[in-house]
Amino acid sequence: MPACIETYAAAIEFLYGRINYERVQAEAYSTSDFKLERMRVLLSLIGSPHERIPAVHVAGTKGKGSTCAMLASVLTAAGHRAGLYISPHISAFEERMTVDGVQPSPDEFVAILNRLLPTIAHMDGLPGQMQPTYFELATAIAWLYFEDRHADFAVLETGLGGRLDSTNVCCPLVTVITNVSRDHTQILGSTVRKIAWEKAGIIKPGVPVISGVSHPDAIEIVEQMGCDRGASLSLLGRDVHVTARSQTDEAQTTVDVQTGRSVWSEVPLSLRGAHQATNAALVLAAIDELRAQGVSIPDAAVRAGMSRVRWPGRVEVVSQRPTVVIDAAHNWESARALIATLREDFHPRHRLLIFAATRDKDVSGLLRLLVPQFDTIIFTKYLDNPRSVPTAELLSFMRSISNRVAHTTETPASAWQLAQRWAGPDDLIAITGSFFLVAELRDLVLASV
Repeated sequence: MPACIETYAAAIEFLYGRINYERVQAEAYSTSDFKLERMRVLLSLIGSPHERIPAVHVAGTKGKGSTCAMLASVLTAAGHRAGLYISPHISAFEERMTVDGVQPSPDEFVAILNRLLPTIAHMDGLPGQMQPTYFELATAIAWLYFEDRHADFAVLETGLGGRLDSTNVCCPLVTVITNVSRDHTQILGSTVRKIAWEKAGIIKPGVPVISGVSHPDAIEIVEQMGCDRGASLSLLGRDVHVTARSQTDEAQTTVDVQTGRSVWSEVPLSLRGAHQATNAALVLAAIDELRAQGVSIPDAAVRAGMSRVRWPGRVEVVSQRPTVVIDAAHNWESARALIATLREDFHPRHRLLIFAATRDKDVSGLLRLLVPQFDTIIFTKYLDNPRSVPTAELLSFMRSISNRVAHTTETPASAWQLAQRWAGPDDLIAITGSFFLVAELRDLVLASV
């Protein structure tokens, strides 16, 4: 354990040296490896900042990141200092934590980590698997940054599941559970019911719940847990309704939403895709709950905040002629939403796919959805994570479902070079399959267009 960390690079290296479940094969760990008690001890030793900053806590399989981004943007537009915690990051670790859209500088980040070192050293010496993990330290750094920046609220995205996630020690004013589907099945369970139970673990006694779950088993679980904990539930399709969605131009739409408290008309959305209308409905219902608790959020701030959201790596158009779309879709629901958005918003001559995936995902299911939508397929693997599926396995998956021809290349950079060579100005290149692929390619693509 170093006495002091001098540089940003050393700080990142130190964190990556901790147990990091984002980079460990899923079969190597289980829910028994996640201990909320460890997170509680860590935060108590640094002064319990999570008890002083009220939160909005968001879990789900699909849409939780976008939902968090919208909520934080609205709170900022309303004049509140809004902390936002997300995972994973795309280009830089500090993207995980922002206040009013500003992430810590490298010097701030190093200083916060140095403040944590004595606590880490103490916990490393405790018995019973009390050594803080990468994600737990990231969460603690976020809380300290929020407090340093005098955040009024923290909007928190769960990393994995919900019940045992490091964020689940917060004190929320409202919780949001977006739609639930099969993902991380080796950890969370193989059925929607089991996964919904893990996600619904963020429900707190007496804290209102907004949910977009649609599967009958997921609805039953969320309703039951809300009832058991005395938490009121507003359910999409029952209590919250998207009543209209209109395309205003190529990049922006508006949505009409009815909640149990308000009727919202022509709320602007800057994020692409019909699925964002559902996320927006959950956001507006959560805003109504916050307003009912006395949080000042004027209508004008809602409209301004929703129109300003920028969410890199989520149906993000980074170039034209050819159109290049980057999306971190890594499960069935995300892939389905991407396909629907590509159909609705783009009409290219040819479509090219650059795809890589992680071992614990439903790779065959993803390919069944994606492959028929593209004229040219390029398989690759990312280099910065051992969970990447080898290109030979991706090719084998594809041959089991299709007789289409696919191309393989061993690096994301070479996949991008191939796509550039083959794509004409009227074509579309989609880069998807994993956050890790997006992380390795996004900066490269932006630098070359």
